[in-house]
Amino acid sequence: MADVSLMKLVKAYDRTEVLHGIDLNIEDGEFVVFVGPSGCGKSTTLRLIAGLEEVTSGEIRIGGRVVNNLEPKERDIAMVFQNYAIYPHMSVRKNIGFGLRTAKMPKSDKDKRIEEVAEILDMSALLDRKPSQLSGGQRQRVAIGRAMVRDPAVFLFDEPLSNLDAQLRTQMRLEIKKLHQRVGNTIIFVTHDQVEAMTMADRIVIMKDGYIQQVGTPAEVYHKPANTFVAQFIGAPSMNMLPGAVNGGSVRLDTGAEVALGHRLESGRRVVLGVRPEDLAPDIDGAALVEGQVMVREPLGHETLIYVGAGDAEIIAKADGRLPPELGETVSLTADPANIHVFDAASGEALT
Repeated sequence: MADVSLMKLVKAYDRTEVLHGIDLNIEDGEFVVFVGPSGCGKSTTLRLIAGLEEVTSGEIRIGGRVVNNLEPKERDIAMVFQNYAIYPHMSVRKNIGFGLRTAKMPKSDKDKRIEEVAEILDMSALLDRKPSQLSGGQRQRVAIGRAMVRDPAVFLFDEPLSNLDAQLRTQMRLEIKKLHQRVGNTIIFVTHDQVEAMTMADRIVIMKDGYIQQVGTPAEVYHKPANTFVAQFIGAPSMNMLPGAVNGGSVRLDTGAEVALGHRLESGRRVVLGVRPEDLAPDIDGAALVEGQVMVREPLGHETLIYVGAGDAEIIAKADGRLPPELGETVSLTADPANIHVFDAASGEALT
């Protein structure tokens, strides 16, 4: 196992810089997920760590070793790609053992290692099958097994679940998390799916336009977002954003509502209040944060998402799944001030 350190990491293609001085420390045995929209630089960062791309400037250390000039095979890493890249003419046993083809060890030891990995992945009964006889989830496990058999210091996963259907994705998320708990290797996992990031990671690295926006535990990035991008990217549905201006110890929203703050900010300053849908509730004391008509309902069984039109804004709230408000009904919504986030309107940075 090994820690991974990125120091002032820059990647440019010709004159176009796509990573702008990334600094990050990943602890030994940690499960870190890179997440962000397409083009944010997460896969490029992973490929730099793997040695599949050349570093423009900066330094990559794996287990304390500078690896900038080392070939991928010399870095003690194993990578699992989005496409399984398993050989259709080989059995599961041979596919898993392919990672040991250059290892200088007796055949009996190689066979034992393949059996151990197959048992961990619950594939012992499938070792003599061909990939065409496997499900999508089983094929992905074969790809993971081929990486595991080498016992690398660091596993790199590049969106490995994106080709699976929703049910299989959920199953494989659980299996990869169990695998990490069992073997304890350092894992760096890239995805564009914030649900995958939230459910799997010890820490999440949120990226945008080649910059790291925030690094933190799932709870930290959800409950204490560093800026409006993180606030809206993490969480489904997204956090509601309500523009307004500071008025003494409160904020007067553009909708006309007045919201008390727990601290004072510069009067007149333009801010944005962020409120997650689950933190909005029917108003009972006359201090409505949002008032408007229910425009759309999305029943989800245990709860119903309601989309409330308030002037030019559309606010999302969660209602009881059994007795949701009717379409066209006027509702008043409020939120506990402790659950309201305050962001600077110009920079998007969190002020609380």
